[in-house]
Amino acid sequence: MAQPTRQVAILGSTGSIGTSALSVVSGSGGRLRVRALSAHSKFKDLVIQAKEYLPRWVVATDAPAASRFDWKDLPKGTELLVGPQGLEQVVADPEVDVVLAAIVGRAGLESTWAALENKKTVALANKESLVMGGSLVMQLARDRGVQILPVDSEHSAIFQALRAGNPTEVHRLVLTASGGPFRHLNKEQLKQVTVAEALEHPVWDMGPKITVDSATMMNKALEIIEARWLFDVPAPQIQVTIHPQSIVHSLVEFVDGSVIAQMSPPDMRLPIQYALCYPERVAGVAQRIDWSQALNLEFFPAELDRYPALELGYECAQAGGTSGAVLNAANEAAVGAFLAGELHFTEIVLACRSVLTSHNFESHPTLDQLIAIDRWAREEISHWVFA
Repeated sequence: MAQPTRQVAILGSTGSIGTSALSVVSGSGGRLRVRALSAHSKFKDLVIQAKEYLPRWVVATDAPAASRFDWKDLPKGTELLVGPQGLEQVVADPEVDVVLAAIVGRAGLESTWAALENKKTVALANKESLVMGGSLVMQLARDRGVQILPVDSEHSAIFQALRAGNPTEVHRLVLTASGGPFRHLNKEQLKQVTVAEALEHPVWDMGPKITVDSATMMNKALEIIEARWLFDVPAPQIQVTIHPQSIVHSLVEFVDGSVIAQMSPPDMRLPIQYALCYPERVAGVAQRIDWSQALNLEFFPAELDRYPALELGYECAQAGGTSGAVLNAANEAAVGAFLAGELHFTEIVLACRSVLTSHNFESHPTLDQLIAIDRWAREEISHWVFA
């Protein structure tokens, strides 16, 4: 029996996740259709996407930049919405079945929240929504009776592997990490790392912020926090292992010692498609493993003294409250300063540690309190920036 077309709103369509999602839509055989697209400021790319996929809406969230852009090439039948309120209008559309939350960083929190409030299934690529407001966001999803489906390759892998057993049978979750480009450098060599070197990831093609996070292993720290809330597993039951090949995307170890892994080439189109089409598995455009070729898989321990960002992740996952919001905001600001040449590579995690330690912890914050402490943490990072 033919399945009904699923209408998708892609928030952050011009980024790496968004463009991969559009590739999935193109290869879906009509199973998926774009209802809305959004971009912050890459409006030329947004118009090109609109001309190909003919969405009902496009949203330009940078209102001042949108007012200066010539939208004459926007296709007939596609309406322009401007500003963050445009995202809220899109996710409230009764025709939207799934919202792909792919806006990078803290900027994606409100639109993820609005999608859940409007009882939409959320395919979550914006891990910061759970890092900042994990307990609040998951409670909202439960209250509205909707699912949050992970798009991060590691969390998608865990989500898939968990189907092999019951929650009470889980011993631990194991997140894999490539180790980034500096796995073999010592501490003195790390002090000399340049921006250009940090942006050369050995496996994945990602945006600059996420690529730097991979180099510091802060991405894995944030994923520990995300996993704690998404799967309702305490921090001590989450482990990280270094897997340079990025073929095993994560594992679940059950109480009997069985370990279930999800494997595939490093291609984000697979977890995106799994989330957009869930609970079905369908043929798609993602790469496949070539089993006619030799395949070596390596795993190495992730040592906390070498990767101090991981310790921050475990601490925030254990503490909850405002700690995740502070870590995320401090890291975003510190990475921005590093990319601007205002902070050394090895100072990113040190600055985050300093801000996290000095903040006034609140165990049960409101959404407004999380947003306020996010602003505070970003301002605190400015004290670390050198002239």
